[in-house]
Amino acid sequence: MFQTWNIVKVAVSAPVYVQEAPFKWSESIETVLNMATKKESSQGLMVLDGNRAAAHGVRLCRPDVICAYPITPQTELLESLYLFQANQTIDAEFVAPEGEHSALSILRGASAAGGRTFTATSSQGLAFMFEVLVNVATTRLPIVMVNVAREMIAPHSVTAGEQDIILVRDVGWIQIHNQSCQEILDSIIMAYRLAEDPDIRIPVIVCYDGYFLSHLWEPVEVPTQERVDRFLRPLEMYPRVDPDILMTCGPTTPSRMGTEFRYKQNAATQRAKSKFEEIEKEFGLVFGRSYGGQIEEYRSEDAEVVLLAIGSCAGTAKVAVDRKRQEGKKVGLVTVRLYRPFPKERLLQALKGKKAIGVIDRNVSFGWDCGALFSDLKTALYDLGEFIPMTNFICGLCGSDITIEHISRAIDLIDLSRQGKAFQEVTWLDLE
Repeated sequence: MFQTWNIVKVAVSAPVYVQEAPFKWSESIETVLNMATKKESSQGLMVLDGNRAAAHGVRLCRPDVICAYPITPQTELLESLYLFQANQTIDAEFVAPEGEHSALSILRGASAAGGRTFTATSSQGLAFMFEVLVNVATTRLPIVMVNVAREMIAPHSVTAGEQDIILVRDVGWIQIHNQSCQEILDSIIMAYRLAEDPDIRIPVIVCYDGYFLSHLWEPVEVPTQERVDRFLRPLEMYPRVDPDILMTCGPTTPSRMGTEFRYKQNAATQRAKSKFEEIEKEFGLVFGRSYGGQIEEYRSEDAEVVLLAIGSCAGTAKVAVDRKRQEGKKVGLVTVRLYRPFPKERLLQALKGKKAIGVIDRNVSFGWDCGALFSDLKTALYDLGEFIPMTNFICGLCGSDITIEHISRAIDLIDLSRQGKAFQEVTWLDLE
């Protein structure tokens, strides 16, 4: 069931969207903002945007060191954490770096010394971190990062897009993608549990779409500190560096030893799939919310046609699926939550026997003439042992919206392949 929320646009230096229900249009904007602020002052149901939901998730996880450089649209997340520090509601060491490369480098040392750490970035900031991203993954440091997905330049576009996170899909970090503000908060808590598990020890990126989620205000249930403490145990990691002992971390490695490092890193990454399922089940028991594990299936069990999505557009896709169901079409949706490692086994189970598949990509896999999720899924389906026609839809680039009409159009095109008619494998919906 869907509930309609009134959206108020506040004329300030940048657009701010506040959601409140019920809202009387006779009330002033100030009244609505005061209601939202009041709700943020106590645990329970709060009205938060994606960045503030992420900040509450980080606060509840009790990090020892936070080091991040502000960049749009991530900035409000970092500002919220500094506000928590000023209000003494978070006990963490804040380090102000001169850039993103330094931010992750500082956390590399803090994590190696046995601390729980956090950083956040977007777009060009993520690219600036690239050298350290690879190093942190190979040295198996359980750092948690938020990436508020934003387009890369050029053309210069400070807008939504997932090209940044796609560019680092193979650096060795686990990736968890989200479709709501509530899921953002919950995923951060689960990310720490996953990264710090002794059987995993792989850094995790929690990703959500810039603007479409970072600046979207929704009701968010913020759990109590006591409940999170019961779910997320203190980090127990033998410090790899000691300030009192002269040593080096990351020296030149012999080839055979380096190969062994990569092998064990890859094995731990694959173990993360089943471990994530276990963590989410326990999370559901403790907090009363669950998202399906590696993937979320929506009305897909009896579907003939299935749409795949990732990120915030999945919520829009659910509305489109419901409308097509009302027209008598057997359509379902599968949302990928754990993108790295790729949830191949769960996807094969969910897609077996389907007559046609469509994939929505908010990115481009240059060189493959398609989107990244589409190319990953096409590779995975080789092990299914049956041919299922697939259609790719590239849309939502450079801040453009993915509408209900877009997705309805995509479902109609997928249905052509189900009927055995000629179809175009890749369609750029925004350019039709």
